[in-house]
Amino acid sequence: MAKIFFSLIIFLHGLIHILGFVKAFELAQVDQLTQDISKPVGLLWLFSSLLFLLVLALYLKGNDMWWIIGMVAVVLSQILIILSWSDAKFGTIANIILMVPIIIAFAGQLPNSYQNQFKTEVEKRVNQNIAENLLAEGDIAHLPAPVQKYLRYTGAIGKEKPHNFRAVFKGQFKPSPDSEYLDVTAIQYNFFDPPSRLFFMESSMYGVPIEGLHRYVGSTASMQIKMASLLEVVNARGPEMNRSETVTLFNDMCFLAPAALIDKSIKWEIIDSTTVNATYTNQGNTIKATLYFNENGELINFSSEDRSASADGKNYSNYRWTTPLGEYQDFEGRKLPSRGKAVWHKPEGEYTYIKLHLVEINYNCDEMEWLK
Repeated sequence: MAKIFFSLIIFLHGLIHILGFVKAFELAQVDQLTQDISKPVGLLWLFSSLLFLLVLALYLKGNDMWWIIGMVAVVLSQILIILSWSDAKFGTIANIILMVPIIIAFAGQLPNSYQNQFKTEVEKRVNQNIAENLLAEGDIAHLPAPVQKYLRYTGAIGKEKPHNFRAVFKGQFKPSPDSEYLDVTAIQYNFFDPPSRLFFMESSMYGVPIEGLHRYVGSTASMQIKMASLLEVVNARGPEMNRSETVTLFNDMCFLAPAALIDKSIKWEIIDSTTVNATYTNQGNTIKATLYFNENGELINFSSEDRSASADGKNYSNYRWTTPLGEYQDFEGRKLPSRGKAVWHKPEGEYTYIKLHLVEINYNCDEMEWLK
């Protein structure tokens, strides 16, 4: 709705500027404009109108540079309004409205923006030389039978071992149990030597953009959330976050890079033919999880008691965390679940805070690629 409103403002504001051109060249009677407008200034009114229409086209196409042209259009528009102040002063209101998202978009391009922090961290790691090394049956011999069956089912045998992956998601996020779901888009890069996880999410609430950055590098993790690219509302870090993101990192290995489960830092315990326990250690952070498979060999759920919930990044509560998975599809010759959700099992009931659809995934990337 906010995008439609903003687009409509750009379109109408741009069209109104044509009146200055019409007045200057006496193409029609314009009773709303009582002041004289010279032909050179009239051409500027026309140019301003075209700039706004260009801004609209770039904005609707998702071009990240729309705000630069938007800034030029608003500044030129305001100068022209000042020159015809008595007739055009109310156009200032539209320019002020347009400046708000322009400023937000500008803030998102600053070096310290979450988007640029994410890109910088990825680019540090993605250009590493990657030697081709195929996963063989001998590599999975030490794994429990249900995990071996899962790796065979996903088609991991005979394919390159993952050194990294890039994943793109669409989905819905629920900030609190009582709130409505928000549409989200997310991009994620994971690296395995050494392990690290970078996750960027964008959404909006009441038309205000929301950005989230999860970063797990070395032994430390953080979760940061900003409103309008300017106001940081969550900055979570510390031992609880480190342990929680270690759970998430291991969940990613199970869900998105099954071949990574050959890692010797994982200790396995067989429960039955479709259930195993795992203990995973990374950089001094140790967590435990239970993996549930079906008879076909599909991983259908993941459960851990070692992940903590926090709404503000300061206070943490420990609940059982599960990620039901399903709708397996082919991704580059690998069968992976295309749908998943994350659930907190609170005393008062289950809270599904995110639902994700895996749009695309690429392995062993040798360059940074942003959202298309």
